[in-house]
Amino acid sequence: MDAGLLDAAWHALLAMSEPARLGFLFLGAVLGLILGILPGIGGVAGTAILIPFTFGMDPVTAFAFLLGLASTTATGDPIPAILFGIPGGAGSAATVLDGLPMARRGEAGRALSAAYMSSLLGGLFGAALMAVSLPLIRPLVLAVGSPELLALAVLGISMVAVLSGNTPLRGLAAGAVGLLLAMVGTDPQTGTQRWTQDSVYLWEGIPLIPVVLGLFALPELCDLAISRTAISGKMFEIRGGRWEGAKDCFRHWWLILRCSWIGSFFGAIPGIGAAIIDWLAYGHALRTERGAQQSFGTGDVRGVIASESANNAKEGGALVPTIAFGVPGSAGMAVLIGAFALHGLIPGPEMLTKNLQVTYSMVWSIALANIAGAGLCYLFSSKFAWLATLRYTLILPSVLAIVYVGAFSGSRQWGDLFVLLAFGLLGWGMKQLKWPRPPLLLGFVLGDVFERYMFISVERYGWDWLTRPLVLVLFGLALVGLLRPIAQDWRSQGGLRGMLRGFGAPA
Repeated sequence: MDAGLLDAAWHALLAMSEPARLGFLFLGAVLGLILGILPGIGGVAGTAILIPFTFGMDPVTAFAFLLGLASTTATGDPIPAILFGIPGGAGSAATVLDGLPMARRGEAGRALSAAYMSSLLGGLFGAALMAVSLPLIRPLVLAVGSPELLALAVLGISMVAVLSGNTPLRGLAAGAVGLLLAMVGTDPQTGTQRWTQDSVYLWEGIPLIPVVLGLFALPELCDLAISRTAISGKMFEIRGGRWEGAKDCFRHWWLILRCSWIGSFFGAIPGIGAAIIDWLAYGHALRTERGAQQSFGTGDVRGVIASESANNAKEGGALVPTIAFGVPGSAGMAVLIGAFALHGLIPGPEMLTKNLQVTYSMVWSIALANIAGAGLCYLFSSKFAWLATLRYTLILPSVLAIVYVGAFSGSRQWGDLFVLLAFGLLGWGMKQLKWPRPPLLLGFVLGDVFERYMFISVERYGWDWLTRPLVLVLFGLALVGLLRPIAQDWRSQGGLRGMLRGFGAPA
């Protein structure tokens, strides 16, 4: 960074240190945590609600308030994911796989602590990467076109085999079902209705929030009702795991660094949302960490760390194309662009020249909000973990009500509740039959991205896009990611017959 950038960063920090601005930042962080804890609501709706209240504020204060909320929603997301198996947002769905088993064996405090600390470190990494990369990012972002975005989607889809445990064929089948479900709705190219069954509700496709809550929340609540027990009865271990979870993060600092980079990088690419990024980080950890193939999904703290560090790092990455080009890196950033217009700011070159101080105040806002959010979570961590020991008769009605409200908030149509119930039944059936649910969700999320960029790439480049160097590299990585688990299953099952036998029988 040259002297001009350092000077702008220093003056931005001085501006952010004023008590009134810190007060608004802290208020935004508190609101973000509350929205993160409530499943299905998320930071997009919160940001949209807060924008009118920033009218009359100066830009630095306004964006401190808004980014305080946006940056800490992901910090609150893992609380319901770990304690109840209910993702607070689509970006914490992968956290359920290891966080809930940890809570059930009395390690909720450790899992929550690991989630808070990895979220803090991931958020700080994302802010630091944003500060360094803003002046350098323009050529890189301009080099990424629709073929590269398509290849990234294919790389993400290749994770279905990795996320399938010991049954990659089942994972591929579930991922294919997810891709098919993503095609429901209006064809974006021709306007043709596909599998809508003459229902206006399905014209825009199946909404994501009821699908996530149905697949991951309702099955866990059903099991809780059937077992008639608390999530965990081990209160002593819950209280004692707070520092152990923080130590886990520093033991696995290299994993946090890698997953934070994944979150920041993919967060900076428009169209790659939070629902995808945490699975990419989780899949990366599953491939690269020692013994992960055997322990992930059973309560391995590294699964929580990988998901949550990427989940928070994405905010810094998503802000880069928003500021530099006016292209929102996420749905939350699309809402935030409205605040730019409200305060007379134009995303683009001016944000990197004339308004550079405002830009760096956003970097400081993200960093300080993550520190505030993690501090608040640690302060009340024992209270959150205590919820896991409450009787199911106290937990079930309140959480079930929150789940239904969260699902209904997606598009505010009654169809959301029917989708929630349908995917709840599907998710419970898959869980009982030991079919992996993450591949279905990954296929569903990436299906729309895959279809859109496939159409654009073919129309724009013909089939020449297949020869682009980055596309070839990403396709190669996707092929390795897809074939490696299948080859491992082939060897362990003794050939194709054993694989098919494992596909048909419960794993």
